[in-house]
Amino acid sequence: MQLSVNGRDIFVATGGREFDASQPTIVLLHGAGFDHTTWALHSRWFAHHGYGVLAPDLPGHGRSGGAPLTTIADMADWTADLLDAAGATKARLVGHSMGSLIALETAARHPAKISSLGLIGTAASMTVGPDLLKAAEANDHAAVDMVSIWGLGFAAELGGSLAPGLWMHSGAQRVLEQCRPGVLFNDLSACNAYQNALAAAAQIKIPATLVLGERDMMTPAKAGKALAAALPNSKTVVLRGAGHMMMVERPDELLAALQA
Repeated sequence: MQLSVNGRDIFVATGGREFDASQPTIVLLHGAGFDHTTWALHSRWFAHHGYGVLAPDLPGHGRSGGAPLTTIADMADWTADLLDAAGATKARLVGHSMGSLIALETAARHPAKISSLGLIGTAASMTVGPDLLKAAEANDHAAVDMVSIWGLGFAAELGGSLAPGLWMHSGAQRVLEQCRPGVLFNDLSACNAYQNALAAAAQIKIPATLVLGERDMMTPAKAGKALAAALPNSKTVVLRGAGHMMMVERPDELLAALQA
């Protein structure tokens, strides 16, 4: 569906069912350079099991208009505005990578709007290597290569998609290649600059589930556990052998962790 959020035309996937604000709302926030298709499997499950689903393309991403937001704080405030635009009073937030930082900051800044958190492929600090930032700034395809190679676990790079005929590595590359110039660099810079995770975590009292990949090279499980330790009401699930892109690598195990 299309929503107007702060004057921008925003595309929001709803999992194949019309969004109903009378149901419990779940918001699914994608990572740097990606879009709502990150949640193709999980948005559908939640929409058909009693949730009103909002899986937005952030401004400047996918089918959404406007320029990309430049800070995690701005993205968090925008998420609260998204809820208002959709008519939702309170929501469960689930975010992957950059999306997990947005979810965390939203819960700290707008606690009355958020009921629980799901933080996937997350970390207390998301430092981005200078080579990746430089390639992204130049709109060099090397940035796409780095994210797709580092983002998938070893087993996923060999194949083994649960969806027959799909190649996870190529799928990640195709989405990143469709990014508008400058968007991936914008997002990576926002992650690199964000230093408020631990302070935000200390303010959050609602339940938080962290789902980490044992072989995640982008947000190592050790860094995710440091964030979990700062959250007063958290639990951590580590998916053995998984890399950063758990939505496609381990969709069933990820769903089970979010359900629990």
